[in-house]
Amino acid sequence: MRFYDEMATEGGGVRPHYAQYAQWLAQQAPDAIRAKRDEAELIFRRVGITFTVYGDEAGAERLIPFDLIPRIIPAAEWKYLEAGLKQRVCALNRFLHDVYHEQEILKAGIVPQPQVFGNAQFRAEMMGIDLPHQVYAHIAGIDIVRAENPAGQGEYYVLEDNLRVPSGVSYMLENRRMMMRLFPELFSLYPIAPVAHYPDSLLEKLHDVAPPGVNDPTVVVLTPGMYNSAYFEHAFLAQQMGVELVEGQDLFVRDDFVYMRTTQGPQRVDVIYRRIDDDFLDPQVFRADSALGCAGLMRAYRAGNVNLANAIGTGIADDKSLYPYVPKMIEFYLGEKPLLANVPTHLCREPESLAYVLAHLPELVVKEVHGAGGYGMLVGPAASREQIAAFADKIKAHPDHYIAQPTLALSTCPTYVDAGIAPRHIDLRPFVLSGKSVSIVPGGLTRVALTEGSLVVNSSQGGGTKDTWVLER
Repeated sequence: MRFYDEMATEGGGVRPHYAQYAQWLAQQAPDAIRAKRDEAELIFRRVGITFTVYGDEAGAERLIPFDLIPRIIPAAEWKYLEAGLKQRVCALNRFLHDVYHEQEILKAGIVPQPQVFGNAQFRAEMMGIDLPHQVYAHIAGIDIVRAENPAGQGEYYVLEDNLRVPSGVSYMLENRRMMMRLFPELFSLYPIAPVAHYPDSLLEKLHDVAPPGVNDPTVVVLTPGMYNSAYFEHAFLAQQMGVELVEGQDLFVRDDFVYMRTTQGPQRVDVIYRRIDDDFLDPQVFRADSALGCAGLMRAYRAGNVNLANAIGTGIADDKSLYPYVPKMIEFYLGEKPLLANVPTHLCREPESLAYVLAHLPELVVKEVHGAGGYGMLVGPAASREQIAAFADKIKAHPDHYIAQPTLALSTCPTYVDAGIAPRHIDLRPFVLSGKSVSIVPGGLTRVALTEGSLVVNSSQGGGTKDTWVLER
């Protein structure tokens, strides 16, 4: 299988946008680079940039490995990516509004009704609720991969949409800070687009969607607490935006308004950037045993007295079984051809697709429709016969729980590993913000599969991250 290399041409040359960096890198002593890597690890550990792997018997927090070699994207490529991402997120927001209102796309037969109404992420409680600017996914993390096309060029594909509580942006910001600290000279060589304004952009979008008539909205970040795997990010974003980090016990509802307990007494809350799944938000409506949310929150939400980012019920639009319909959503709602292609996808709930998938498991990547973090998936080419046979039984038992895709030849980027510099597979998660308008901070989180030959980039599966440089010209 051939892999598109982000830095090197097939003939062994260097791509133009990496030329200055490659020249600089060739001048660096291996011991100096190794010392920089050790310094980065020490700083990340001191700052507490960690995550927890659920199910890890050691129960220890881990550092997400940080790679010193950046992923560089030329200005023209980013312009194309940005347009495609905005188009996709606009269509997904239109779809979510439609599903919870007129349901025109279902009546037109473009998206099968059972795929929506039978979806575990569909929330009937959201029917008829009008949201500011009709925005449901205020923060979207769209996973992009690059693979070599028949012409030998790198082509971008959308691998999946993350619209519930997408994470990772704090690592994007901290990676940039680290690179500027370790290698300030590189930022005079390259016109690198800044990313530090992301918290300001996020806060602006959250202000945009405050309830009508609220001119100076109070925004909070709602976290499940310090034992959540992404707690560092929750605290980091609250601090960067200058807003309160709260838990469910810090909030209460009175007369259909949400209030925060403070030392000066109750303070009304207008916008909640929630990092808690739907099921745990309001024990009066969803899971009665939840101690993470706020009783009565849904009542205040329906009354229009508080807004949630992201909206309740966004999960139907990032369900992997609805992913194949996104290109049709773009055409239906926007009247445009999709700029970014999907990865070809087999829905195992369809008999013909199921038969194909079962016959070709060693060649495919199979994912749970509600899966995340690299869990519950099979990478056929890397799996043993026993693993494939066991997974086949799972698919046969619940075919509607799975989709399958071809094993993409993910692009590679030079990465600093123990043996030196070697190619490793990468993806990209840009973060798209929606309010009165749609904006994207240039770049995103580049994740890298540090294990040689691995295509799984998730941090929970041993992946690392890189700084992503979008060139301004």
